[in-house]
Amino acid sequence: MSKLSICPIGVFDSGVGGLSVLRALRAELPHEKFVYVADSGHAPYGERDDDYLIERSHTIVRWFRDRHQVKALVVACNTATAAAIHVLREAHPELPIIGIEPALKPAVVQSKTKVIGVMATRSTLNSEKFKRLLTSLENQATFVLQPCSGLVPAIEAFDAIKIGAACAQYTGAMGPFGSKAGEIDTLVLGCTHYPFAESSLRASTGEAVAYLEGGAPVAKQTRRLLEAANQLQGEEPGKTADVAFYSSGEPSALASAALRWLDLDAVALPLRS
Repeated sequence: MSKLSICPIGVFDSGVGGLSVLRALRAELPHEKFVYVADSGHAPYGERDDDYLIERSHTIVRWFRDRHQVKALVVACNTATAAAIHVLREAHPELPIIGIEPALKPAVVQSKTKVIGVMATRSTLNSEKFKRLLTSLENQATFVLQPCSGLVPAIEAFDAIKIGAACAQYTGAMGPFGSKAGEIDTLVLGCTHYPFAESSLRASTGEAVAYLEGGAPVAKQTRRLLEAANQLQGEEPGKTADVAFYSSGEPSALASAALRWLDLDAVALPLRS
């Protein structure tokens, strides 16, 4: 075990959506320390251009390294991954940086009808990274792409009425869901916020549709990289993953989300970067 093993893993998102990835990371790596940043003061990322996202990502990574000496970094945001992960890896070649992307490849394997819905931010769907991924799967399935403007802010605000209305609007625009030929039988949640709207989505798609998100694969890849570098935290009986929370927006909103979705009674601190 190296000296870096006791250092935390950094995780950041535009807001509370990355908590869905943190949930998977804590399940996969229960003995690790985590530092979670919600960049809510600069959200929503899905409505920002790439230059802005790259600048913010650089700023956050420098903060993680200067303040917390993180041993790995998880970009728990599809939009930020698409826009910035390549430049982050170039700037920090010695730091394992794990990104997330819409689960199109697993969806192709999962789907029986080979009609797959993809819900994501407009920035993610328009990114070159996503377009390359889509092209690589050409002729393997039909993908129904749906940008979901407004859904992230509704989730951030815990606004059940707006969440329900947006989910009904966007699933209604995608076409029929089901197991028959021509119907969407698999739905890719291409934004880390969207798993927290699953109950509202299910009201429109039905229970038979398979939902795919990216948290579990990210957590497994993080474990693989840390194992390869001999940087996993040693196991201690009864010890659970520690998390420090920071927000560039309203810290109490992040603390409320952590309690609501992770059952963590946490204190969130203001991010000054």
